[in-house]
Amino acid sequence: MLKGIKPAFWLANALEACERLAYFGIRAILPLMMVSTTSGGLGLSYTQLGIIYGVWALLQCLIPMVSGGFSESFGYKKTLIVAYVINICGYVMMANILRLSELLALFSDGMMSVPKVNFVLMLISGCTIGVGTAIFKPPVQGTVAKSLNEKNSGFGFGLFYWVVNVGGFLAPLCASALRGSSETPTWHYVFFSAALVTTVNLILTLSFFKEPERSEKEKAKHAKDSMASVFKGTIRTLWNDKPMLCFLLIVSGFWLMFMQLWDLLPNFLNEWVDRRGVGEALLSGAMALDGTSAETLKKAMEPGGMGMDALGWATKFVLKFLEDGALKPEMIINIDSAAIILFVLPLSAIFSRFRMMTSLVLGMVISVVGFVLSGMTMSGGIACLAIFIFAIGEIICSPKFSEYIGMTAPEDKKAIYMGYSNIPFAIGWALGNFLSGPLYQGFSSKEMLAKKFLEEHHGLHHESLQGLDLDGAMARLQDVQGGIDVFQANELLWNAYNPWIVWIILGSIGVASMVGMIVFYFKSGMHARDVADAKDAKDAKDEKDAVVSEPEASNTEEEMEKEASVGEGVEPSDSVEKAASKADLVVEEERELEKTE
Repeated sequence: MLKGIKPAFWLANALEACERLAYFGIRAILPLMMVSTTSGGLGLSYTQLGIIYGVWALLQCLIPMVSGGFSESFGYKKTLIVAYVINICGYVMMANILRLSELLALFSDGMMSVPKVNFVLMLISGCTIGVGTAIFKPPVQGTVAKSLNEKNSGFGFGLFYWVVNVGGFLAPLCASALRGSSETPTWHYVFFSAALVTTVNLILTLSFFKEPERSEKEKAKHAKDSMASVFKGTIRTLWNDKPMLCFLLIVSGFWLMFMQLWDLLPNFLNEWVDRRGVGEALLSGAMALDGTSAETLKKAMEPGGMGMDALGWATKFVLKFLEDGALKPEMIINIDSAAIILFVLPLSAIFSRFRMMTSLVLGMVISVVGFVLSGMTMSGGIACLAIFIFAIGEIICSPKFSEYIGMTAPEDKKAIYMGYSNIPFAIGWALGNFLSGPLYQGFSSKEMLAKKFLEEHHGLHHESLQGLDLDGAMARLQDVQGGIDVFQANELLWNAYNPWIVWIILGSIGVASMVGMIVFYFKSGMHARDVADAKDAKDAKDEKDAVVSEPEASNTEEEMEKEASVGEGVEPSDSVEKAASKADLVVEEERELEKTE
């Protein structure tokens, strides 16, 4: 499998691993940092969060539809360098948003408040990273494709996407350890680290990357085709293929739901789910592994106590992912990547035997169940189970979207059609954030619900609560409710206002997409084709069985002849003709014997 793979393939995998490490690292903690009102947080609303992610998604998903032609004309190496520079600027800007906001608010003479400047700067930096990531993708994927051949392409692309998943798993681990805690947040460490990793990519590219060879035909084609003409041709082809357009729009609804697991669920886990039990279970396992006692842990955590050096290696490692004894939200989300790494190969092998539409619909059903369940509970353990269920559904159905596009595309337009896979992702991801931000703000924001409860049940005026942030509103609620703790206050609000309703709304869009897929399967003629293919396969099998049975019948006749021959004293291996020849030979031998006498 490794034979024939060019060295550029391994460099492309290294570049992809570093890029994913940087990108997924910042994405793991951004939902939390943007709405956090503690030190280092931006204090944005969920509506603002949705707007930022929505615009980011559009840029990151739609630009590759035309930037591929730019890469071919401008050169892969130059394109990668441009992408790195853009991403480094975006990461550094994110790390310094609070400092920049204070300066801009100061120079605006009060015309712009710090929260408004925070929103504008985060939107700009997010879009910057979206553009850089979009430009990075085509040259890396093009390098991988040009480094493989027909014999090793399956293994090569499988390894490439494995690297993506490994990066998606390791990045949140690093980000969670770097971001600190709610008492001592160090969000900026994550962004500076992402910029550093991207700088490593820049150095690797400048030092080792070689431009893939291109034929004169390819050069002439890309010199003639502008990005605008490529984009127009792509859209024109899609518009003329109404069944494909319908399929992409249906799938967009599923992606709308799907992406909120990463963009919104971390905030829900942080506000509503009791993650202490999961954290305690992990910590207990680590202490049992390295022999740390409960007494040692207690003394190490006390101010002026023994310090972290007194703890075992496993205990110190797990503590990096805990916050006030609870597992950090991004680590619960990371169960998805871990499950994919562990189960993608065996599940892919199992479901490769199923019809494409069967796997697609089954995976969508499982994903919807996991998605809705993850937002319907206050239990950390159940949330972990729900995300694992979601991951299983993702493994089953995600590859089938691209498979359908590839199998239904005309032979001379497969590359164009594969580019369409970005369209439903862009529509769903963007619309999902434009919708989910206001939905969460109106139905599930704990700060909003705490203030609402204080108004409705304790007669506090709306104006008197406006200056309170989340921590202030919850402290006031706990106080007026007789000194209850924060978890009791959470349960009070949960039972009063049902904040889980937002996941029912988003999940219903996923269900509608799934139903639409089933209707499309029957209405588009896919079901009729599958039935015809199944009939052809059965007929071919029956014909093959008939051909195999003919020699068996001939063998049966020969065996009957052999049995008859044995009954006449002839060897089993002789036929009737051979037996007659042998009798003639015996008679001839007797005549020769008589002459001799």
